[in-house]
Amino acid sequence: MKRSGPLFTLLAGLVLALFMLSVNATSGTGSSSYSDTSSDASDASEPTASPTTSAPGDRPSPTRTTTPTPSATPAKRPPSDARYAGRTDDDSASVAITLRDGEAVAYFCDGRATESWLKGDVEDDGSMRLTGKHGAKLDGRIVGDKVRGTVEIRKRTWAFTAPKTRKPAGVYRATTEVRGEKLDGGWIVQADGSQVGILTRDGEPAQAPRLDPDTGAVALADGGRLTARPVVP
Repeated sequence: MKRSGPLFTLLAGLVLALFMLSVNATSGTGSSSYSDTSSDASDASEPTASPTTSAPGDRPSPTRTTTPTPSATPAKRPPSDARYAGRTDDDSASVAITLRDGEAVAYFCDGRATESWLKGDVEDDGSMRLTGKHGAKLDGRIVGDKVRGTVEIRKRTWAFTAPKTRKPAGVYRATTEVRGEKLDGGWIVQADGSQVGILTRDGEPAQAPRLDPDTGAVALADGGRLTARPVVP
């Protein structure tokens, strides 16, 4: 009996040692598992990072839609100041027109008894509609370096062409009173120097004396004198 006691004690110690080893192994595994769970919880508890806000200079510029600018319509220019002098198509009368600042004055004269002063505006396209006394009218248009149109006086119509010209050609007029007599004269001087005019004395028209285009002087048959001036609008 004395020999079995130590052996029993040895076996009991061996069993206890094995039991302790088993317990230690189990505790190590449990600690490792807890550590992993703790790590997950720590990650979950971290605050969520706010979206990164780019600096104003880093922001992409908004796309701008450029509306095409319609091409501007070229502004029309009014006809330039000029003089025109010509004759009717039937060569029975003369027509002279002076343009200035978009306005026009014209004179129609047959050198005997029919005459008319007309005036009005000139459109940007060179067209004109001039009017005078007793329903007289002139419809014309600038075409190149001439005016082409018609004149209507007392229900009679003349077509005419008046080329562009320069001084001393053009239209002249003198209005005055001599010894109680009212005088009104009109003259058209052509580019070739020829001229035609009517001088009205107290309402009675007659062929006008010759005009000196350089000075505007007109010598009357009775010794009197007139001074005619270029007519402008």
